[in-house]
Amino acid sequence: MREPEQYEVLAAVDLGSNSFHMVVARPDLGGFQVMDRLSEKVQLAAGLDDRGRLNDLVQERALACLGRFSQHLREVEPGSMRVVATNALRMARNADVFLKKAERILGCPIEVISGREEARLIYLGVTHTQVYRGRQLVVDIGGGSTEFIIGEQGDPVLLESLHMGCVSFQRRFFSESRWTAAAFQAAVMAARQQVMLIAQEYIKAGWDVAIGSSGTMKAVLAIVEGMGWSDDGAVTRAHLYELLHRLTDFGAVSAIDFPGIKEDRKPLLAPGLSIALGFFEELGIERMYYSDGALREGVLFDMLGRMGHEDVRQRTIASMQRRYRVDVSQATQVCLTAMTMADTLGAAGQGYLLDSELLRQAAQLHEIGLGVSHSGFHKHGAYLLRYSDMPGFSRPEQERLAMIVGCHRRKIREEQYAALQESGTELILTCLVLRLAILLHHSRHRDILSGWTLAMEGQQLELQFSKGWLERHPLTLMDLQQEQEYLRPLGWELKIS
Repeated sequence: MREPEQYEVLAAVDLGSNSFHMVVARPDLGGFQVMDRLSEKVQLAAGLDDRGRLNDLVQERALACLGRFSQHLREVEPGSMRVVATNALRMARNADVFLKKAERILGCPIEVISGREEARLIYLGVTHTQVYRGRQLVVDIGGGSTEFIIGEQGDPVLLESLHMGCVSFQRRFFSESRWTAAAFQAAVMAARQQVMLIAQEYIKAGWDVAIGSSGTMKAVLAIVEGMGWSDDGAVTRAHLYELLHRLTDFGAVSAIDFPGIKEDRKPLLAPGLSIALGFFEELGIERMYYSDGALREGVLFDMLGRMGHEDVRQRTIASMQRRYRVDVSQATQVCLTAMTMADTLGAAGQGYLLDSELLRQAAQLHEIGLGVSHSGFHKHGAYLLRYSDMPGFSRPEQERLAMIVGCHRRKIREEQYAALQESGTELILTCLVLRLAILLHHSRHRDILSGWTLAMEGQQLELQFSKGWLERHPLTLMDLQQEQEYLRPLGWELKIS
């Protein structure tokens, strides 16, 4: 594994519901030094029509933005860049069409992350860019969702994402040319109703300091300081109500006259303020500070962790193993055998590709469904991996993991194999290697790491065993013969010798 300092530059791109952000940085002594930073208001959430589809205009605007970003990313290696997408692309029914076009422009895959994964990355960005003592409540008002995190000493305790954002609230409550007190009241009450769902749990957990990391909180703080209401970097509930009264008096975006606020932020000030008032009231917040750290910084620090020795995904795997009472010793044996098989095929030098990281994760979690029921446990495992909150994993990563675990035993159905084929030979071979490793450990033997070799030619896999081994393990031989029958209709041959 390469150390983070061996990478010349890293890049993080955040496809938010309101703005797109790009950061290029150089790893530096456990942190990073920013070399380039861009941000553009794209407002994807505003381009969602009544059918939940992104319209052509907003897609063109977004792709043009990514085209400009790509000019700054040419010197970044694909493996050193990570692109994440948030609420608008979680919601859009035609997201796949847009994502394919966007990936061609950027030259790397785009991860549509869950709301709680977004919250985790935001917290990572906040805690690594500023140090706050004690337990923190972090709130980030985005364009389509608002994330709430309670954390302590760098570890999140509670993570939640609520479906309310400044762009969606702007469309819902403030789309008219003029604002009214009734519109503000309706928006604040709608925000309070959403926060009410999590308020009891968050208040019970408690916090020592509240931190806002969004563009809304940055704009509000700029106004508060520009008006001379505060000089300690904090926004209070009283400040928010004073802003509410003044915005009500302004009555429209065109009339806003505050120091320190940019023109493109003015239309979102009223909806963002309404959301802030909603969670200030429901959570009983009196004072909140602002942090520059946000999702893109969190993505960079998460990349540093993956490249070093603090990959949160491995912590997630260990947590799920504990929760569903996985036999860790068995999972470890299967994992070692599977990785040995992968290394054997790789050493053959014939260009056989498989996803070794996915193989490792699937081997560690292939028995997770036993925590639900032995009957059809591969199906239960696939369901858990597809729909659980898994910190560190994107939605596509969870989907691939669920596919592999769901196909790790018994017959592979035609539709399952077709889904594997869509991702190419790499995913199919990953699945087949996992199946073989599991079969060799079906009887939970501990002497499997020697006495066999694996070879491959075309769509033929050959397992060769040392003399007498199969005679000593007749049940394994029966399993392998059954596997031959499972694979034959799929066009694969398994030879046993």
